[in-house]
Amino acid sequence: MTKRIRRWFTLLVTAFMLTFALSAIASEESSQNINNERLGESVIKGEMAGFAGADYWRAVKNGQEGTTTSKSPEHGVLISVPGQTWYILKEKWMSPLGALAIFGSLAMVALAYVTIGPLKLSKPKTGRKIKRWSRMDRALHWSMAFTFLTLAFSGLTLVYGKHFIKPIVPSEIWGWVIYAAKQYHNYIGPIFAILLFTVLIKWWRKSIVNKVDIEWFMKLGGMVGKHKGKHPSAGFSNGGEKVIFWLLIWFGIFIAVSGFVLDFPIFGQTRRDMELSNLVHMFSALILICGFVFHIYIGLFGMEAALDGMITGEVDETWAKEHHDLWYDDVKDLPENQPGYDEKLDAESKGKANQDNV
Repeated sequence: MTKRIRRWFTLLVTAFMLTFALSAIASEESSQNINNERLGESVIKGEMAGFAGADYWRAVKNGQEGTTTSKSPEHGVLISVPGQTWYILKEKWMSPLGALAIFGSLAMVALAYVTIGPLKLSKPKTGRKIKRWSRMDRALHWSMAFTFLTLAFSGLTLVYGKHFIKPIVPSEIWGWVIYAAKQYHNYIGPIFAILLFTVLIKWWRKSIVNKVDIEWFMKLGGMVGKHKGKHPSAGFSNGGEKVIFWLLIWFGIFIAVSGFVLDFPIFGQTRRDMELSNLVHMFSALILICGFVFHIYIGLFGMEAALDGMITGEVDETWAKEHHDLWYDDVKDLPENQPGYDEKLDAESKGKANQDNV
């Protein structure tokens, strides 16, 4: 199953890069159309200015309000000139730098795989299994993973779709794509907030940073340099896992709060509130996307048998000793981690069932 997941991940990355290449080709063909559209816009603006008069538009630009029956904030403002600052920050700075960060993260993990390679176990697997994750833990993890990844994909479609998808598909299909992405993002977003709160309650005790984690970071997790393969000590969660956890929690909170402001514009939010929330939402989401590129890399490619625990709930004894030795020492003598424990439970349950039938 691990190989299948790796294969699907590789296919997704390849498809993403192929889409980027195709959009670059299509952008050349559409450049003439864009120039024509801009020319048409300038003509329309000139006609509007001539119709209403320069004094009228000067007053609008200075923020003079008009007359309206609406009582909502700023409904009397026809053009919000300060909004141009938000537009410049979003389109001219954050969007390009965000794309660069995402592609840079993908390039870095690809380079790490080629130059450093995965972290292998130093000894063969023993075959003895140590219970690590319950069914609820795994269900919560994969629910959060699916929700986050699909929200990230729909959010990236909303931000970058006009560059990567729109130039290569018919306008009717593009309309449906962007509509579906927006609706999915709006309705699934609150589910992410609920899962985030559940993750915090469930795992925060396992993610408290201590002195052992500082030593783990000083040895770079045993993954690179002179410390590679030395497997520094760690409890249930190592330093890297704790960083990913708190990264998810803090930036997830920023995403959830700003998302609610954008999702429910019914509490008197002004345009400035919405613009600020949009920038915070984008920045926080990009940070998490880049962080989870590395998290996914470690699980699928960067560490041998790292994904086993989240698939079966159990890890091999060798993996537990080498990557989480302090945790292994605490749990190795528990009844559920003794050889034949599952078979004993099955026998006891069958015996009880027979007694009930009698």
